Amino acid sequence: MKKKYLFFLGITGFLIFPWYGCKENEKALSERQAFIIPDSIQMRMKFDTVTTGPVTEAITLTGTVDFDQDHQVNVFPLVSGNAQEVKVQPGDQVRAGQVLAVVKSGEMAGYSNNLVTAESNLTVAKKNLEAQKDLFKSGLSSQLDVTAAQSNYEQAAAQLEMIRRILKINGNNTQGDYIIKSPIDGFVVQRNVTNNTSIRTDNGTNLFTISDLRQVWVQANVYESNIEKVHVGDSVNVTTVSYPGKIFRGKIDKIMNVLDPSSKVMKVRIVLPNPGFLLKPQMFARVVLNHQLQKKSICISSHAVVFDHSQNYVLVYHGKGRAEIRPVEVISMVGD
Repeated sequence: MKKKYLFFLGITGFLIFPWYGCKENEKALSERQAFIIPDSIQMRMKFDTVTTGPVTEAITLTGTVDFDQDHQVNVFPLVSGNAQEVKVQPGDQVRAGQVLAVVKSGEMAGYSNNLVTAESNLTVAKKNLEAQKDLFKSGLSSQLDVTAAQSNYEQAAAQLEMIRRILKINGNNTQGDYIIKSPIDGFVVQRNVTNNTSIRTDNGTNLFTISDLRQVWVQANVYESNIEKVHVGDSVNVTTVSYPGKIFRGKIDKIMNVLDPSSKVMKVRIVLPNPGFLLKPQMFARVVLNHQLQKKSICISSHAVVFDHSQNYVLVYHGKGRAEIRPVEVISMVGD
């Protein structure tokens, strides 16, 4: 359509009601009867311009909010012992380095004892090396004796360094305690330990799960009929029951190229920023993907369409107060 028309919104109720009040039939509607709009009403009208754009098909998917597993950490015990002073609950926000719990551990006490022994051995080896060097200068000791003393000193130093590294991995505590700390900023989403729980390193159960909820995943379901219309990088709008008026915008980050054998759907992953931590894992999500077709059509604001008696209409304004009621066919509606 080369010629552009203006349609208005604010006057809809004023024009359609008296027009229908005259009980005109569909034939009269199709004749596009013109109306003269008073100046007082024109001042309150809203106008928009008809444009031409690609036809967009809105594909609606269902899904759930999930943790961003690339920013989630499972905390496992490095030593055996007895849990004491569990300081956090599921849902608590924690910072990197914050203490989650304390474990009284015999292994940690053993490491502390090994540290004292290694420090003593290094001191003895150092004095022996110095003595052998003095004897060698006096001719009372051979080069072989000095080499052996040097080797013993280096072995004692290596043993001490190993013990220090082990203690560093386990929190550098020399009081027999293993301090469990959060490795990242985030929220405690799972806790499998309580006070006085016995902990063993051969148990595969993690003690805590920490997840950074500043970014979440939405796992959406795609039925077979829509698979060809979904691509990596497609923009989507996500809404939830909890925030019906809020739209979260993201893109398809990954397509799982297999179908679930029970539900017969393919999963796609959408990465969403989560400011204010509004999105909670396991929330139900509605995902709308806009798929552009290879054709164009007239585009108008959805607020300008009036539906009555099984027909859609728009009000076309020709200027100088003249307006026309025109029936239209809605091919597709995407947002507004």
